Amino acid sequence: MQRRVFIRDSAFALVTMGLSPTFLRRTALGIELPLAAKGKVLICLFQRGAADALNVVVPHGDRAYYALRPAIAIAPPARAAGEAGAIDLDGFFGLHPALSPLKPLWDRGLLAPIHAVGSPSATRSHFDAQDYMESATPDNKGTGDGWLNRYLATSGTCEQCAPTPFRAVAMTPQTPRALQGRAPTVAMNSVADFTVRSGGTQAAQLEALYRTGSADLIHGTGSEMFEAVKMLRAANPQRYLPENGAAYPASQFGQRLLSIAQLIKAGVGLEVAFADIGGWDTHVNQGGATGQLAQRLSDFGASIAALVTDLGDRMKDVVILTMSEFGRMARQNGNGGTDHGHAGAMFAIGGSVRGHKVHGLWPGLAPEQLYEGRDLALTTDFRAVFAEVVTKHLGATKLDALFPGFTPAAMPGVLG
Repeated sequence: MQRRVFIRDSAFALVTMGLSPTFLRRTALGIELPLAAKGKVLICLFQRGAADALNVVVPHGDRAYYALRPAIAIAPPARAAGEAGAIDLDGFFGLHPALSPLKPLWDRGLLAPIHAVGSPSATRSHFDAQDYMESATPDNKGTGDGWLNRYLATSGTCEQCAPTPFRAVAMTPQTPRALQGRAPTVAMNSVADFTVRSGGTQAAQLEALYRTGSADLIHGTGSEMFEAVKMLRAANPQRYLPENGAAYPASQFGQRLLSIAQLIKAGVGLEVAFADIGGWDTHVNQGGATGQLAQRLSDFGASIAALVTDLGDRMKDVVILTMSEFGRMARQNGNGGTDHGHAGAMFAIGGSVRGHKVHGLWPGLAPEQLYEGRDLALTTDFRAVFAEVVTKHLGATKLDALFPGFTPAAMPGVLG
């Protein structure tokens, strides 16, 4: 096989394994790989479909909540064994009962919910709202890159770091909007799929070419790809065993979080990880303590709890940030569900968060307090949360480059 033909075909093979075409293009052009932070990791988890914040972080202390949702409200915290009420957090807010795996994180001070948070855009379009959140430029459809990629690409965001092709990894079939841009990123379905599919004849041939080929442009491309494959092999996914008794759900989301844990422990220089989970568009038969939303939350909570348990002491250097494009209407609809709303809720989880507190200014649910007379009002711009995380956790300093046109009046205080 001719070398140029082989490397070209190998590049396409790696694309099928999930290696971002942007990564391949930049290595082929001889552009230096980005730098990875030493130890600090941000994991972003996107709930696609608009998660119902009012039934996720339940304002059981607001009487108007129960008037708005006679059939799907989560009951106040249970006063007797077996009752499926909200899991009380602070006497006013509680977690949906399906999120019981997250309660120990609250008790340990690792969990910080943020309520009435979201985008100032009034759009109720999933597509537009997700684009605005991932680009971090509400109501601006002309932004070409995502906020996470701008962080990666901005000079000076990371000092004295070691180069690695795995600084930013999305556990998704394609590169998500938040990671699109000029900085190289990797997208893959799982560590196991990547390494297993790279372990055949082509990988062996690529290794031989890497070791014996001349140092030309094509060799340079093969060299970077080979190093990427070699680093992933070191994770040894076939023999990976979660630690500390962690039990990941067999769901796609659970297994993707398992892969993120593998990458963190493998020491490949991971700094930013991304995964998403769909199924939050609950217009019909949403349910209360049980039902459609409860099933989604059960997977969501159990998967995150397994990741935190698995990482153990490593959580001191990890922040998990959850988000959804907007919340849902405060009043239930005629189909036992909720329609598109405005403000939502986020979770920040990690050793550096100011846990054991629900953050954000609560606007209330009385008729005169609702946004446009129907939705939970916005009191915290999601960009303020993003800005605090990248500055306090990752050490970014150039917020004007990361969040164009936006300067937070104050940090929300989610991180210590």
